[in-house]
Amino acid sequence: MLKKYNELKSIVERELSCSAHNIDHVKRVFNTCITIAKTEKNVDLDVLLPAALLHDIARVKEIQDKTGEIDHAELGSDMAEKILDELGYKEDSIERIKHCILTHRFRSNNPPKTIEAKILFDADKLDAIGAVGLSRSYMLAGQHGQRIYINKPIKEYMENNTVENGRLKDISKHSPMIEYEFKFKNIPKKLNTKKAKKLAKARIEFMDSFFKRLKFEIEGIE
Repeated sequence: MLKKYNELKSIVERELSCSAHNIDHVKRVFNTCITIAKTEKNVDLDVLLPAALLHDIARVKEIQDKTGEIDHAELGSDMAEKILDELGYKEDSIERIKHCILTHRFRSNNPPKTIEAKILFDADKLDAIGAVGLSRSYMLAGQHGQRIYINKPIKEYMENNTVENGRLKDISKHSPMIEYEFKFKNIPKKLNTKKAKKLAKARIEFMDSFFKRLKFEIEGIE
């Protein structure tokens, strides 16, 4: 099994080049999955851990797609099937792993149904918040030439810069602050496991404090 994990890790490293969704993100999600799994019953690690390694396998392809048609969860599920089949995984395990990948996306109409899928969803969302989440947000902001602060009502911004299912029309007009208001602060109520909810509470409190401080400093109202 360790040999298979190492092979999966090598495949994922070759596919990912986006700094915020690189192999470091995958490793953190992998480790968080293990942490959460220890607090849950009847978790099949032979399903959960391969899914954790492969969950963002199609992320770069989505980012590079100019049509907005690629959903990395859907494409990643298909890519994972071929990879897992070649590594000798059984059909039942492949289908369960595919479900985890297909349902891990925040802006998705496919809710996770199995405990493994719920844990992967939670672990992936936890990596988007807290100190790590802020760091990743500003890495992306730098890549896309975003501003660190946008003083505009969230509703007005989202009406003018999003398409169906929350996809952005122009990522350069986005900002970490907008992403926090639109997505990050809503993550805790979307989580499935008690452990993840506990971890999320502290991380969101940290982010809220950061963005309040940022607003004070930029607007000069200290």
